[in-house]
Amino acid sequence: MSGVLRVLEGHLVAYRRTWRGNVVTTFVNPVLFLSAMGLGLGSLVDRGDQLGSVSYLTFYASGLLAAQAMQTGVGDAAFPVMAGFKWTKSYHSALATPIAVRDLVLGQAAFILLRVALAAFAFALAAAAFGAFPLTAALAALPVALLCGLAYAMPVMAFTASRESETALISVFRFGLVPMFLLSGTFFPLDQLPTWLQAVARLVPLWHAIELVRAITLADVSAWPWGAHVAYLLLWLLVGAVLAPRFFRRRLVT
Repeated sequence: MSGVLRVLEGHLVAYRRTWRGNVVTTFVNPVLFLSAMGLGLGSLVDRGDQLGSVSYLTFYASGLLAAQAMQTGVGDAAFPVMAGFKWTKSYHSALATPIAVRDLVLGQAAFILLRVALAAFAFALAAAAFGAFPLTAALAALPVALLCGLAYAMPVMAFTASRESETALISVFRFGLVPMFLLSGTFFPLDQLPTWLQAVARLVPLWHAIELVRAITLADVSAWPWGAHVAYLLLWLLVGAVLAPRFFRRRLVT
């Protein structure tokens, strides 16, 4: 455990150089998204009464709370991890100390979790300030956002460790992250998609996270079984947690 904390400490020390810019964008981006989409576009959607008693601001904000956790998790598990292998070689330096490979993986995951927590908390404050849902409901949904972030970060960490070139990471964002962001119910209800595409979307972890966040923020106790959503997200997290140390070890030791 001490090795994990040492790795986390190293990330936090490096973060001292960049935290100001990251914090500013972390708090400004939710305001811009909610203003443009939640209030601007939302005023047009609400006129059509497409979502019943739920305003588009509430619908969009609950989806984006999970989606931004996904984006943060994937972003921090992609190029920063590749940098540790290829550009800064910080992982190689760490292994010259008593730090073990598993410490590197868990320490990196802990830092990503902190980043996701900061982004989710900032978004919760912004959503509550815009009146999307009460702050208490937003805070109650934060564990789901953290689980969503890790459910994406761990498999992406494993994938990054298995790649020699950053070109593959660009493909992850272009052909993986963007379609999931658009087609997981963030912007519109899933039932507006073709039936076959709805089935595909339900395989995406983000959809399960969004369903959980909406159930919490809308106090919808009749939502699809919570246990199934949580179990599916945990499955992705555990698969990544098993594969990431293996690929890290293969890349760094053998």
